[in-house]
Amino acid sequence: MPEPTSLVDVQQVQANGTVLYAETHGQGPAVLLIAGAGGDAAELAGVAATLADAFCVTTYDRRGNSRSPCPTGWTQTSLAEQADDAAALLAALDQVPAMVVGTSAGGSIALELALRHPQAVQTAVVHEPPILAGTTNPHAVTADLEALVGQGMAAGGPPAAMESFLRWAAGDATFEAVDPADRDRWLGNGEVFFGVELAPTMAYAPSVEAVADAQVPIVAAASHQSRDPASPHHFLYQAAAWLAHQVGVDLVEVPGGHMAYLTDPAAVAEGLRPLLRDRS
Repeated sequence: MPEPTSLVDVQQVQANGTVLYAETHGQGPAVLLIAGAGGDAAELAGVAATLADAFCVTTYDRRGNSRSPCPTGWTQTSLAEQADDAAALLAALDQVPAMVVGTSAGGSIALELALRHPQAVQTAVVHEPPILAGTTNPHAVTADLEALVGQGMAAGGPPAAMESFLRWAAGDATFEAVDPADRDRWLGNGEVFFGVELAPTMAYAPSVEAVADAQVPIVAAASHQSRDPASPHHFLYQAAAWLAHQVGVDLVEVPGGHMAYLTDPAAVAEGLRPLLRDRS
């Protein structure tokens, strides 16, 4: 297995009327990684470092998160806006077209990017997007998440709710193993996540026709552990399977759980490598 590289190019990039903090690893065909909840480049830094031996891999803090400042008066977003940000970032970095990998909420953004800006995307790898239309019991999913977030808000506002959400998504041991500086930034993004991002993310429902007629290849991926019906993330596996069916491709399984890129980024990167290599 290749040794991860520690060489990182850090930039503040003007894109789509906002400023995005971006980190670029390595050289080669362009790959953009899009994080989910927390919206922070560091979530996928381990994957980027492992792939940097063969690819030019960019991660970024989504608008209003971590080191990307919150635009003045910005109180709502949409998947279209998030996709426009990603497309503008790729253009500003001269990385068009790129292979795009998005996970969870980032998976939905990657899908919308492929549908909205096909000229910017070579292939979109969409990992466990929370597309409730593709699940068997969306009302139960929504109720469970509302209860989780409500308990966190009652305990300590957005940072506590963000901690509850990330512990649910990653597991307690994984959450506690995250670098404290990174973890503090993610918890600080709770106000943006719950106040601006979560509602449009959970409401995202791409049309079946648009997905079926996508102009670029779409790879639907899910985590092995999420296949278990008893997993709290099984609905995300269902959503990925639904997407695979709509696109007309086989579902790709990657190692580990929903946020395995934190616990074993090298394994996730090696699972992605053949998908990216075959399409570069």
